Amino acid sequence: MLVLLAVIGYFAVQHDSNGGGGAPFCVASADPVGGEETSETYEMSPEQAANAATIAAVGVAKGLPDRAVTIALATAMQESALRNLDHGDRDSLGLFQQRPSMGWGTPAQITDPVYSAGIFYDHLVDVPGYSRLPLTVAAQKVQRSGFPQAYAKHEPDAIVLTAAFAGGGTLNCGGPAPTGPGDPEKVRADLVRIFGKDGTHTMSPQGGQAGRNTGGGQAAPEAEVTVTEKKNGGEDATRRSRAMAHWAVANSKAMGISRVSYGRHGWIAGKDRGRWQDKGSTGTKDGVKDPHYAGPGEVRIFMAR
Repeated sequence: MLVLLAVIGYFAVQHDSNGGGGAPFCVASADPVGGEETSETYEMSPEQAANAATIAAVGVAKGLPDRAVTIALATAMQESALRNLDHGDRDSLGLFQQRPSMGWGTPAQITDPVYSAGIFYDHLVDVPGYSRLPLTVAAQKVQRSGFPQAYAKHEPDAIVLTAAFAGGGTLNCGGPAPTGPGDPEKVRADLVRIFGKDGTHTMSPQGGQAGRNTGGGQAAPEAEVTVTEKKNGGEDATRRSRAMAHWAVANSKAMGISRVSYGRHGWIAGKDRGRWQDKGSTGTKDGVKDPHYAGPGEVRIFMAR
């Protein structure tokens, strides 16, 4: 009976190979956008992907190296399986199972992924030479876990997630497209809250903006948030832009995001098996400009109105 239930459960969670139906899913890959997926992949639910994206984005926003992001992700994978838990051992809560009684913050703060990731990183950077320590040692100096060696088994997968969100990898997310409108103000507010106003990016006016002119005199019937790198922002600005783009894809189901464009590539909810597609160097096909094309250094996030 247990075997039968396991088989039923397995098929219940499998995703549709076309990315347009079935259960939503996300796959992180160490390969760049447009590359072929290798064996270095990690599959998650949209909830897990959104939490992983937030953890990575907070690390990127703080200007921390990939090693810090990997340590944080491996820790959250062990502590909560990348779920924002409202329970745990004694008064432990959230992604990192932090305890209010131990001074980590209030329950509301600890169950806020942006806050919990931020305070984890704040404690991590206080560990002398953390980036050169074994992951289990660095994580344990922050967490004080009763099972410190448990972090080690998550390191390979955390490296893949780090590549997808903070490095040169990619995140693909399949499943049905959003059925309702998104909220550009929430997308905008969350991006500002995570990444701050660092002077390397500008954002489209508050309230979002309609899609760019399609060439026929009509604007695309979508709300849009656009973030643009300022000139000469350097690799740090590019790293932040990549993190924003993949954060948007990871949060597409929860936030009603239907399209994301970045670096001549585009992602469309419910299409192309959930993968990013190369739009070419100009975004023009048969002489018609794609109204969703992102220019150099742009991240464009679209939602149905």
